[in-house]
Amino acid sequence: MTLATADDEGWPYCADLFYAFLPEEGMFVFTSSPDTLHARHMVRRPVVAGSVVLETRQVGLVRGLQWRGRVFNDRPETMQRARKAYLKAFPYAVLAPLHLWCCELTFAKYTDNRLGFGKKLVWTREAENEEK
Repeated sequence: MTLATADDEGWPYCADLFYAFLPEEGMFVFTSSPDTLHARHMVRRPVVAGSVVLETRQVGLVRGLQWRGRVFNDRPETMQRARKAYLKAFPYAVLAPLHLWCCELTFAKYTDNRLGFGKKLVWTREAENEEK
């Protein structure tokens, strides 16, 4: 996935990361060293955006997700589930120092041309909460 952060002046920065997803919680899990630029941005400004895009050259097969959310790494119970999910997706990561982050989605827009050219499905956390 590509993660977009911003510095204190609002200048954007992108980083490409491996991730796991916790569907029940609508949350991405990824690892980044605290000394990376994007991690330093996230500490100061925890609101981020990103995308996950499947590569294809066929217009009819284009699929991708653009999203926004809030990152954190300080909820022990959630971080335990996050670690388990990340190591299940990337077992070799057990050999490296893991500085895990979670991103709780607040907005997602999924484009899937297999459903019709330019077909978009939009979800917001607020809309989900209103249904409950």
